[in-house]
Amino acid sequence: MNPPTSAAAKVADISNSTEVERPLPSPPGGKLFGSDAVADALRSLNIPFIALNPGASYRGLHDSIVNYLGNETPQMLLCLHEENAVAIAHGYAKVTGKPMAAAVHSNVGLMHATMAVFNAWCDRMPVVIMGATGVVDAMKRRPWIEWIHTARDQGALVRDYTKWDDQPASPGAARESILRGYWMSSTAPMGPVYINLDVELQESPLLQALPPIEAQRYMPPVATAPSAESVKAAAALLRGAKNIVILAGRCSRSVDAWNARVALAEGLNAKVITELKIGASFPTAHPLHAGAPGAMGAGGEAAAALKNADVIVSLDWVDLAGIIKTTFDGKAPTAQVIQASVDYTIHRGWSMDYQGLPPVDVILSADPDAAVPLLIKELGLNPTPKQPHPKSPPPDPVKSSGDEITVDEMALTLRRAVGDRPTTLTHLSLSWNGATWPFAHPLDFLGSEGGGGVGGGPGNTVGSALALRGSGRLPIGICGDGDFMMSCTALWTAVHYRIPMLIVVCNNRSFFNDELHQERVARMRVRPVENRWIGQRVSDPDVDMAQIARAQGAVGLGPVITHEQMEKAFKEAIETIEKGGVAVVDVRVKVGYAAAAAAMTQTPAEKAK
Repeated sequence: MNPPTSAAAKVADISNSTEVERPLPSPPGGKLFGSDAVADALRSLNIPFIALNPGASYRGLHDSIVNYLGNETPQMLLCLHEENAVAIAHGYAKVTGKPMAAAVHSNVGLMHATMAVFNAWCDRMPVVIMGATGVVDAMKRRPWIEWIHTARDQGALVRDYTKWDDQPASPGAARESILRGYWMSSTAPMGPVYINLDVELQESPLLQALPPIEAQRYMPPVATAPSAESVKAAAALLRGAKNIVILAGRCSRSVDAWNARVALAEGLNAKVITELKIGASFPTAHPLHAGAPGAMGAGGEAAAALKNADVIVSLDWVDLAGIIKTTFDGKAPTAQVIQASVDYTIHRGWSMDYQGLPPVDVILSADPDAAVPLLIKELGLNPTPKQPHPKSPPPDPVKSSGDEITVDEMALTLRRAVGDRPTTLTHLSLSWNGATWPFAHPLDFLGSEGGGGVGGGPGNTVGSALALRGSGRLPIGICGDGDFMMSCTALWTAVHYRIPMLIVVCNNRSFFNDELHQERVARMRVRPVENRWIGQRVSDPDVDMAQIARAQGAVGLGPVITHEQMEKAFKEAIETIEKGGVAVVDVRVKVGYAAAAAAMTQTPAEKAK
């Protein structure tokens, strides 16, 4: 049995339960309230957890979860910030592909959570977000507080980066909203939904019992499939091609789907390119994998493969137009392009997360997991991959390149400390070099936070670790110091609920990505690049990340400034996780990363040369 797969499957089995919802049972007090119907709907879906920061606007729902549901699901996870609550639910979905719930307090809590909602939207991950508003009937509002916590159209705060939102006006309508929201959130392309509950709806007694409902009948499985003609057209292009490149983009954590992608690449002898924006989608040590995965476009071997391609297959690549533009100097490629995606069905005007308009010759209107087996069948390929490529062994002891620790040295030392333990990288810093850590399983890496905002790493790591708890996998989040500081209070939730995990803070004491931007501007304007650090460095004083971890009950190690300290700290941290604890290692790394600096600081004139 593969432990990571069984962990995800366990959650999936819960969410796919066919248990029939029963009539609302009478509570000990004998009276039922609107929020009891809401809680019962959550229970009928077997949503395992609801992450929340307390708020008076949903005190009725809070009571129903605690006193009406009691020990039944969903289990409440107390968070110290709403952004963490949604980020934890997002991280959970990264592993399972299933939504858990998050609750936010009124308009103010939702405003706190908006960055995490946007991250989940851009990452196309399912989350059911429960919100609330002060009493809609103005005659019944408490003075002051319920007025400032009531909004005319609260869903408008997140409508442009959620799949759907609703404000039901009765307990029966609220139950239907939850069923609809869960279903819509879970269908491809997935995404967060927002359901706003009126305080009066929650706190008023139920005037009549709601009829029983079979929850699963109201969320039929949706499997998208491309037309037979488009599959034949794509297969015809692939049969006539000599140099095929597959861009393996947004794909699920399914092992079967992973194996199908490998079988397709092997059957076509196609080069495969992956990236660090999304989770692992192809074994990076496989001979057909072109170069190391990066965060921005394609370079080196990957760029050469693309330029030489006569057919490009995009499996829901996050920015197809972007990688074509940068690789082909702004021109359309001579290669034919096949795109497998349904992402276009949720594109709209407010957010440009849909990226540029790519040239596409054949579109397979389906999720990649559904499109790949159809291509294999049409092409008559073997659906089973060849003997799996052996996983790369741990690296040799790292030789120091100087007094300061580089990010690559940190990564290789951590990989050596992990050894052959199944490990999930839940998040990576921008400075990460994809060549330092091979991916051999869909759960080896879960992708970025999605929206490109700083602060998603800690919450995503807690949620992913929650989903992986008991799987035998070691969850490790690599966070920059800025990322960690913005949402470090997510640690408390991990410690409180005994969620084993490790965060390594890649601490360069700077918002270094912006240093590179400032240097580029200075070079373009022929101004001093030496001033790029002003307003960017986080020093004088240096922030003690390990102390912040210890203050929340985690094991905090560091600051680590030597290679010897780093090896010892990683060993102690892994021992802590294996005992069920939470650890943070503050590694002081060298300011800067050469590859990114070389690319980002060049002026247009220098690039032209």
